[in-house]
Amino acid sequence: MIGRSVLVGLAVALLPATAAAQNRAEPSPPPSIEEKTASMDRMDGFMPLYWDEATGTLWLEIDRWDADILHASGIGAGLGSNDLGIDRGQTAGSRVVRFHRVGPKILMVQPNYRFRATADNAAERKAVEDAFAPSTLWGFTAGAVTGDRVLVDFTPFLLQDIAGFANRMRPGTYRLDEGRSSVYMPMVMNFPENTEMEASLTFVLQGGGMGRGGFGGGGDADGFQGVGDVAATGAAATIRMHHSFIQLPALGEYTPRRHDPRAGYGASSFMDYSAPLGTDMTQRFIRRHRLEKRDPNAAMSDPVEPIVYYLDPGTPE
Repeated sequence: MIGRSVLVGLAVALLPATAAAQNRAEPSPPPSIEEKTASMDRMDGFMPLYWDEATGTLWLEIDRWDADILHASGIGAGLGSNDLGIDRGQTAGSRVVRFHRVGPKILMVQPNYRFRATADNAAERKAVEDAFAPSTLWGFTAGAVTGDRVLVDFTPFLLQDIAGFANRMRPGTYRLDEGRSSVYMPMVMNFPENTEMEASLTFVLQGGGMGRGGFGGGGDADGFQGVGDVAATGAAATIRMHHSFIQLPALGEYTPRRHDPRAGYGASSFMDYSAPLGTDMTQRFIRRHRLEKRDPNAAMSDPVEPIVYYLDPGTPE
């Protein structure tokens, strides 16, 4: 027969395990998107946006999982130095991205389209895909969930130095100061086929000597224009970075053309690891506008959608 003292000892020994189990209780599920955004301003469009004025955060609703989306970035407001080349309206690159969900974590992944296999064999295509690394550009945590729709705080992504401005600013050493950076709401917009966002990014001078502008960062006697020569003060320069997320056309709606250097077009290329042995693995295609005839039987026809160039309204007459 087990004595009373032994039973008491067993109970005491089990207390820490019981407390630990209670501490490991299942985390509460995230709120619904409707609950989370009840007091926010919603902007409908390609990827719905929600602006939280109270916290200064911009939220993005994602429901396009593992689908290719074009992400383009550019400079909304520049520095003003010809020598440094951080100019208003300048593009900062584009890339195809996908949003991939793993439990509460959402990853923005750039697939590696530089190396491919175009063979019909799915296993061959998968082998090449696994041979060359993609790039996970950012990680988010689900802030709210409704069905297959997930809400993420997109502000930290916007407040990054995606174009590497800090490394280009001279003289001196600059760094991005998130405390002086914010979402720039006048240029946050949404449309059926594209979502537009912008952020004000402030770069601050780290130590160093004084220069023109009163707070360092000036140029030199050779005429070089440094930060202090063009910014209000060389101690801090605020630049705006614009981001566009754009819906891509459906597959099969565009027929690419092979590149021929005699045609005068620029080329886009990738390495095709399913090319026959002894042939060039580099596949080159021309960069051209996507034009379709309104009347496909006519020798010449108006396009379904014409090429439209938009001039900056600030261009002098």
